[in-house]
Amino acid sequence: MKAKEVTKKEFLNRVVDYEANPSEWKFLGERPCLVDFYASWCGPCRMVAPVLEELAGEYEGRIDIYKVNTEQELELAAVFGIRSIPSLLFCPRNGRPQMMQGAMSKGDLKKMIDEVLLGK
Repeated sequence: MKAKEVTKKEFLNRVVDYEANPSEWKFLGERPCLVDFYASWCGPCRMVAPVLEELAGEYEGRIDIYKVNTEQELELAAVFGIRSIPSLLFCPRNGRPQMMQGAMSKGDLKKMIDEVLLGK
């Protein structure tokens, strides 16, 4: 499994439809997900990308990893207040999402996935 690039339309169907429910978080995914807000020119984003690909394989079937190109999906970046990249949105099936900014190590990412997304 690989991290999947998503458009606004896919995001509205797979993560949260903020247009239909602007004041309430209603997660729509089958599995918890991690959303990577990135840009192609961003050095730290390029450092995190291969780690996310590894994690997509390690957690296959348990979580989904999505990528949002902030240069192409300006509305998504604005809705989530993305001011620095990479920004990582951890979306558990139940409960509130958590946003982390900056590049994270593989160990820190695994810890967040296990605690926030899988409730371990």
